[in-house]
Amino acid sequence: MDEPLLSGRIAGADLVACVEETMQVATLRYLTRAGAFAESVRAATGTALPEVLEARELPESQLILAWRSPTETLCITRSAARLAELIARLTPAVDGCVVELTGGLRIVRLTGLRIADLLCRLGGTASVPAIGAACRSRMADVPVLALSVRAGETLLLVDRGYLPHLLAWIRETLLDFDAT
Repeated sequence: MDEPLLSGRIAGADLVACVEETMQVATLRYLTRAGAFAESVRAATGTALPEVLEARELPESQLILAWRSPTETLCITRSAARLAELIARLTPAVDGCVVELTGGLRIVRLTGLRIADLLCRLGGTASVPAIGAACRSRMADVPVLALSVRAGETLLLVDRGYLPHLLAWIRETLLDFDAT
């Protein structure tokens, strides 16, 4: 896999896939949704932890919060300073923690008209999130969290080691779409 594919964009078939180089990611892990950590999240972000399978954008906080499991929420932002501030505010809580994952997870932003077609081809209908939803599935046989907070756009969060594999499948699928 050549390096330009990992840092650039793939376009075709009314769809663009772009690796997001500037996004910061952290996981919020907690023992309960009703404890001190959950209250610290509410105080720091202005909102509660997302419900099951929910993804929500908080423009005023420059954050996206996405459900990942019953005891884990992903926090995504473009601002390293905002993430550092959030980590500092949440660190004192004893029933939860924040782990920065920016180096370990990569984000692929999909935009265009055929997002659902691509995701169905890579992972099936359960891989397609509705607006305001996050869904975990396997795409191209690797674990991916897909989330959508606005129309015409889906974010794919994938382990850094699987990024070249996922991008190769996206590229080949778009070539296939263009051929038909």
